[in-house]
Amino acid sequence: MKVIYVSGKYRAKTIFGVALNIWKARRVARRLWKDGFAVLCPHLNTAFFKEDSAYIHGDCEFVKRCDAIYMLKGWQNSAGASIEFQVARENGLEIHFEG
Repeated sequence: MKVIYVSGKYRAKTIFGVALNIWKARRVARRLWKDGFAVLCPHLNTAFFKEDSAYIHGDCEFVKRCDAIYMLKGWQNSAGASIEFQVARENGLEIHFEG
């Protein structure tokens, strides 16, 4: 079973925006599980935690240990997702994009 990491925008101007971003990631994570992947979804791992720069370092460690990464729509507008994308490329992961 391949392990896939879901990457995309988390932060938003409002708590509702954060909740919406978490919901979008969760929806994709559920579909990926049904498609046969073991899914790592950081949006759910640290949902509503106080922002901390340590999370991106941990998330990059998770990316390195995965087989693939799934980039949610709009990932280019997220500093964290952009870093995760670069780590995935540097480590030769399969890269999937939300269509």
